[in-house]
Amino acid sequence: MAMLEADDFVKGLQGIGFDFFTGVPDTILGGIIAHLTEERLYTPAVREDEAVAMAAGAYLGGKIPAVLMQNSGLGNALNVLASLNLIYQIPCLLLVSWRGFEGKDAPEHLVMGETMTKLLDTVRIPHRTLSGETIVEDLQWTAKTFMEKRIPVALLLKKGIVKTIQP
Repeated sequence: MAMLEADDFVKGLQGIGFDFFTGVPDTILGGIIAHLTEERLYTPAVREDEAVAMAAGAYLGGKIPAVLMQNSGLGNALNVLASLNLIYQIPCLLLVSWRGFEGKDAPEHLVMGETMTKLLDTVRIPHRTLSGETIVEDLQWTAKTFMEKRIPVALLLKKGIVKTIQP
């Protein structure tokens, strides 16, 4: 399985309309964030809930926002997602790195790695796991779900799907 280049992945997101990117750094997302920063498309946030709130403001201002975070940060963002985005139908794309996938990672990532999809199901945020083989379908699903449901949708990225800046 070949890894996707970060710039190609960003072009794919832009191709389906995303034009505002914010989030919190993570090594799995490092290549994407580095490319977005280089292109002056990335607005960094201190916390994930702040990033989701900035994305909500960007959406209300006419942008199509994406929020980058690792899954441990999803816990920080849940209150804003539930009490703002889901209630008032303010969509955003959550690009979430799947730390702790299949129990392989540092201990602090294992619980969220095991429970993340169940957590997203519980709060009714549609999600899909990005695959190099199905990237076109994954992006089409993202755009369709985003436009139809007008709520946050999550695209989950496992380690090794998009090239990062570290080996």
